[in-house]
Amino acid sequence: MTGLDDILGSRLAQLDARHLRRTLRTLSGGPAPRVDLDGREVIQFCSNDYLGLAADPRLKQAAVDAVGQFGCGAGSSRLVGGTTSLHAALEEALAGLKATAASLVFTSGYHANIGVLSALVESGDTVFSDARNHASLIDGCRLSRATVVVYRHLDVEHLRRLLASAPGAGRRFIVTETVFSMDGDVAPLEDLVDAARRWDASILVDEAHATGVYGPRGGGVVEELGLGADIAVQVGTLGKALGSLGAFAAGSAALVDWLTNTARSFVYTTALSPPAVAAALTAVDIVGREPERRQRLWDHAEVMRARLTDLGFRVGAHRSPILPVFVGDDERAVRLSAELLARGVLVPAIRPPTVPPGTARLRVVPMATHRAEDVEAGLDVFAAAGRASGVLR
Repeated sequence: MTGLDDILGSRLAQLDARHLRRTLRTLSGGPAPRVDLDGREVIQFCSNDYLGLAADPRLKQAAVDAVGQFGCGAGSSRLVGGTTSLHAALEEALAGLKATAASLVFTSGYHANIGVLSALVESGDTVFSDARNHASLIDGCRLSRATVVVYRHLDVEHLRRLLASAPGAGRRFIVTETVFSMDGDVAPLEDLVDAARRWDASILVDEAHATGVYGPRGGGVVEELGLGADIAVQVGTLGKALGSLGAFAAGSAALVDWLTNTARSFVYTTALSPPAVAAALTAVDIVGREPERRQRLWDHAEVMRARLTDLGFRVGAHRSPILPVFVGDDERAVRLSAELLARGVLVPAIRPPTVPPGTARLRVVPMATHRAEDVEAGLDVFAAAGRASGVLR
C-alpha cells in the first residue's frame, strides 16, 4: 500500500510542475514598508497593513499595557469565562466606526463569515453570492444549508434575473465583498441595494479590505456611499488596515444578540486575546483622528498605478489601493516575482486557486507608511524586473 507521504510527495511534485507550489518565507521583525527577509532588507508591496498601523508604537504600547492588566490570552469563550472591559469597549468603538447599533468581535475573518452566515441563513433560504467572493464567504454559504445561487462577478443584471426566477419560499440574502481583494474592484453597492429592495432581500457585505481605507471616517464603502441603513450585516477585519488580529460583525442590537447566542464560531472558541483587542481599539481611534494616513495611501496608489501603466504593465483600473498587475501565465508571474525579489522588492505571484486559471498576477499594494523614495525605488525595480522576466518587451 502506498504511504501517505508518498501520495503527498507526488501531489506536491504536480504543484511544482504547474508552478503552483507555495512556500513560507521567514521575516525577522514585524510588518513594515521595508522588511528583513531571510537576512536581507527588501521593500515590500504586498501587505494588507494598508495604513501602516501594525507596527505603530501606540498599538504596541496598548498591547503591552493589556498584557499587564489582562494577561496574554482570554482563557475561554466569552460566554463561559466572561468578557473583558476591553472587548466591550472595542465593540462599542467598532459600532461607532460602522454607524450601527452594535457589533460583535470574532477571532478571525474566517470565523466571522462562517459564523454569521450559518447563524442567519438556514435551509429553505436562498443566498445570492458574487462569483469571486472570498473563500470564507463561500464556506459560510455552504454551512448555512441554504440554496446558494452564484451570480457573475459584479453583474447586477444577472443578479436581478436570478432574483426574479428564484422560488418565493424562504428568505433571500445577497452576499458580497465591497472591495475584492485580488482584483481591487468595488461592488456596485447602490445597485445591489436597489435589487434587494425590489426582491425583499437582505444584504451582507464583507468590508475586510474597505474598513479604515474608504469613507470620510474610515468606515468603509458602506459609509462612503451612505448606505448604512440598507445593509443588514457589515463584516470587517481587525487584521488589515486596523493592524491587529480578529474580525467583527456590525448591525442591529437584535443581530448581535442573535449572533452571540447562535454563531458557533463565536460561542465555541476562545475569545480574541486582550493584547490584540487593545491594539485594535487604539487603531480605531487613530483611523478616526488621522485621515491623512488614508490620503497618503491613496496618493501612493495613484502614483504606482500611473507609473506601472506607463511602463507597459496591465494594471487594474479600479479606485482601490489594490493594484493587480496581470500577467496571465502562472510561470511568467512566478518569474516576474523572482526577478523583483532578486532586486530587493517583495511581491509574491498570485495564482490559482486564489484567482481563476489564466489570470495569474502580482498583487501590488502600497502602505501609508511607505516613503516617496520607497515608491520610486520600487517602481524602478519593476521596470528592470519586467524586462528581465520577459513580461515587458
